Amino acid sequence: MGENASFWESLIYAHPTCTMWKQEAEGSIYHLASILFVVGFMGGSGFFGLLYVFSLLGLGFLCSSVWAWLDVCAADIFSWNFVLFAICFVQFIYVTYQVRSVAFDREFQELYSALFQPLGISLTVYRKIVLCCDAEVITLEKEHCYAMQGKTPIDKLSLLVSGRIRVTVDGEFLHYIFPLQFLDSPEWDSLRPTEEGIFQVTLTAETDCRYVAWRRKKLYLLFAKHRFISRLFSILIGSDIAEKLYALNDRVHVGQGFRYDIRLPNFYHVALPETPPVQPSQRSHHLQRGSPRRKPAGVTNCSSFLTP
Repeated sequence: MGENASFWESLIYAHPTCTMWKQEAEGSIYHLASILFVVGFMGGSGFFGLLYVFSLLGLGFLCSSVWAWLDVCAADIFSWNFVLFAICFVQFIYVTYQVRSVAFDREFQELYSALFQPLGISLTVYRKIVLCCDAEVITLEKEHCYAMQGKTPIDKLSLLVSGRIRVTVDGEFLHYIFPLQFLDSPEWDSLRPTEEGIFQVTLTAETDCRYVAWRRKKLYLLFAKHRFISRLFSILIGSDIAEKLYALNDRVHVGQGFRYDIRLPNFYHVALPETPPVQPSQRSHHLQRGSPRRKPAGVTNCSSFLTP
């Protein structure tokens, strides 16, 4: 204990005290360096935040080096500040290179701003997602089919960038797919990674469309390497499926003025006692493995699925 006390006493009292303070202030270069330090540490996160921080801190260390060389004439102060300036300069060049390396085409930049940036996804993560689809936007002409019922295999996941897709089953209209919605999220979610399947609906371009497509196997490899991207797509796909379910819910009724409600799947059985009840095990199996695009069992469509 005594040794510790003597150490702290020597640390505090062994150095000479300041009996006389310097009357004149330091030069303008010193104060400019201090201002740059204060402003530089107010930078934010992300690439542009790092550019802001390293540029101002680098200028601050450079000013401190000049001040140490001209006013203080201290080689050690000059050396440390110049080394720190060199580190900030190298970091600035490195971040600038990264910003240039993650530049995207206009459509991918708009997709990032509309969908991924609000979720806080960094450009480096988004770059991995874009490279997984080969940075390619595919065109689908009007009245051409993206998928045909019972024929097209489920081998990719696509996101509509522009245009409108019409979804039909047995020639009957179900709903539309709009920009920033997945074209085949129900089919993707209905299959395990090792399973294969075919579309149970037909997807036709209502207008000229542009979409981004990720191949199934390649996307699963990306998920295996980056769990964060896997969770991100799980959230996006789940939200997209929910929107499609509610789009179907608005167009379905069970007769006698009752509407089918996907939040209460057995409500209409209470309202219509003549309808045979569905076993809970069967209903849970249907909810787990069925496609959200399929019409609910025992439910009658509206007399005409009015097209907007």
